[in-house]
Amino acid sequence: MPHKKDSVQTIQDTLLLKLQKAQNLINEVNASSKNGYALQEIHTDLLDIEKNIAPIREDLKQPNRIIDQKTLTGYNLILKKSVESIEYWRAKLITSNNELQLLSDRVGNLGSDSLLNLNSRDTSTKKLYHKQLYELKERLQQSGMQITSNLDTVSKALAKVSTVYFEITDLQASINENIKSSEQSSFRKESPYIWSAPKGKSADSFTDLLSSSFTGQDKILHYFIDSTWDNRILLLLLSGCFFFWVYFNFKKTQKEEIKKEIGDLKFDFIKPIPIISTLIVLFNLTALFEPQSPALYIEVMQFLLLMCLTVGFWKSLPKNELKYWLVIVVLYIFTVLATATVRDAFYIRIVLIALNIFSLYIGKKFYTKIRYIQIAQKTVKPILFIFLALNCLSIVLNIFGRISLASTFSTTAIIGLTQVIGLVAFILIIIDALELQIRISCITGGVFSRVNLDKARSSFKKILSLVAIILWLLVFLINLGISDPVFSFVEKVLNKSRTFGSISFTFYNILFFALILYISNWLQKNIEVIFGERSIGFSNEVEHRSSKLTLIRLIVAIVGVLLAIMASGIALDKLTVVLGALSVGIGLGMQNIVNNFVSGIILIFEKPFHIGDYVELADKKGKIKDIGIRASKMLTQQGAEVIIPNADLLSNRFVNWTTNKAYVRSEIILKVNINTELNTVNKIVEEEVNNSKFTVRKMPFEILINAVAADSIELKILVWIKNIYMEPNFKNLLFLQLINKFKENGIKIM
Repeated sequence: MPHKKDSVQTIQDTLLLKLQKAQNLINEVNASSKNGYALQEIHTDLLDIEKNIAPIREDLKQPNRIIDQKTLTGYNLILKKSVESIEYWRAKLITSNNELQLLSDRVGNLGSDSLLNLNSRDTSTKKLYHKQLYELKERLQQSGMQITSNLDTVSKALAKVSTVYFEITDLQASINENIKSSEQSSFRKESPYIWSAPKGKSADSFTDLLSSSFTGQDKILHYFIDSTWDNRILLLLLSGCFFFWVYFNFKKTQKEEIKKEIGDLKFDFIKPIPIISTLIVLFNLTALFEPQSPALYIEVMQFLLLMCLTVGFWKSLPKNELKYWLVIVVLYIFTVLATATVRDAFYIRIVLIALNIFSLYIGKKFYTKIRYIQIAQKTVKPILFIFLALNCLSIVLNIFGRISLASTFSTTAIIGLTQVIGLVAFILIIIDALELQIRISCITGGVFSRVNLDKARSSFKKILSLVAIILWLLVFLINLGISDPVFSFVEKVLNKSRTFGSISFTFYNILFFALILYISNWLQKNIEVIFGERSIGFSNEVEHRSSKLTLIRLIVAIVGVLLAIMASGIALDKLTVVLGALSVGIGLGMQNIVNNFVSGIILIFEKPFHIGDYVELADKKGKIKDIGIRASKMLTQQGAEVIIPNADLLSNRFVNWTTNKAYVRSEIILKVNINTELNTVNKIVEEEVNNSKFTVRKMPFEILINAVAADSIELKILVWIKNIYMEPNFKNLLFLQLINKFKENGIKIM
């Protein structure tokens, strides 16, 4: 009898467990169906992709259509972006298909489970759940039908996405073949020599040639603008921050307390409402935020930059230099139009050659006429050389029938020249804005009041010059049409796995390793600036500073090293080998370095002195300027900076003259004649000491007889003064007063 009860209970428990499992599965099916598998988003995205690739498909189908390399590169960009989107949706649909298949199997297994099936021979316990089992059976069937429907929908979407994917890959193959063919034809004669070129009137008008040249380019431009809006918003936000930074800094200079000290503000490149300077910054940074932009986009941005520069130069440049600038702007416009419409015809090619010759003349005169370019002569000289070389090559290539390459070189040359002017203006604008910030910061006690200003200005100029070079190279590569191959090559070189013995690494890891070490080293060196503390100077004030910054500096250095090791990709087992080699190095010749390092840690926690304390070590006296990880710095009264290893601070005789109260007992020696009335001397000394502003009133002073000779008495005066830095001034003023008083009272000093 007990055995029967146990069996009934087991059946009931198992049935309840299966019912709960089936209910959870039905809820899971319903939840996945409600998500919709992003089918609507996929459908919308597919429509956009098909709309974008339709013109490419039609353009490639035309049998006699010769597509220029710029258009082909733009088409490749569209297809590349489309493939990335398609691959994402394809992977998502495959995952959804697998999940639905798994759900279908689970529903099928539960549906065929005998324990959940209704039967006339069921036990009385199971009959109690007939209603629930019947409803569950129906819901499982509905879930199965829903899964089947979802599987069918997802499979159709996957088939459609895959069809578009294969079509795009076919188009990419055709584009790559055309690009390869275009590159090969660029170096072969594609048109007659110029002396054999047809001299008759071209069948196509200038408008038709221009329209034909930009066919396809406008689609690429629209696609690029639509697909990269997020980068553009980020660029606009950055430019907006620059505008408000300069605008509010100018507003600060109007405050009465700042206006009195800052004096006259004369900036050539920024104004109180910096609209033009902000636009110049915006158009210069475009290539950095959109490195894969098509050539036409760069040409349009460069034209807008030229317009902004023209507005900015209109009043700032002398008339003679402004005339040369306007000539460069007109030359840019004509060169871009000429390269877009150049064909086999003799007269059109002659126009391009004439523009190249005029460009050579402008390039020669440019450096001597534009005075603002002198800020970056080392950078401008090679760019001018490239400008002249490209124009010479364009003339030669045009004469010998290589028109495409001649057009590319002409466009690249003029854009490179105008861009370098824009970048110089960009550097000068940022420098003016930083100079304004520095001047305000020095008055208000900001960050720049705590740093070396000359060093900061020099560092900013170097950083800005580096950014300018990167921007120029990006635009240069885009205009030559080799940006993608160059980026791919660099990426391949950086990410290629290499081995050194048993250690595997990449140049990317090494670069990241060095960058992290550089940043952490810079942070630990400038940690006091970040935390708002000034550099210690030798003044007549007691300055105490906590050594917590040294501890933070140590933490930053250790964390930086650990992050750099992680970024390097070196496995931990390999790191133990390095640590083993390091321990051998410590044993052989690095004991002093380790000793100083450990001593630095002891100084941080033991705190025998603080930054700003006046100390004496062996024959050196001075103020502690900095406590480092390996060594500390002392600033002497003569202005010398002494570097002391931390181990010496712990092992040698060390005197700290600035205690918590910072009082110092000063000793003064006087010799007077043996016949002098000592009571009078004591009275004069007492009066002058009490009148001194350097002495501590509540600390009594002493006048002692230190020695007696045949004709003199030596007196020792012990006086408490407020701090060690006041001792020279105190002695000087006291001696002056005592000499005058002794003369008045007829006391002879020996």
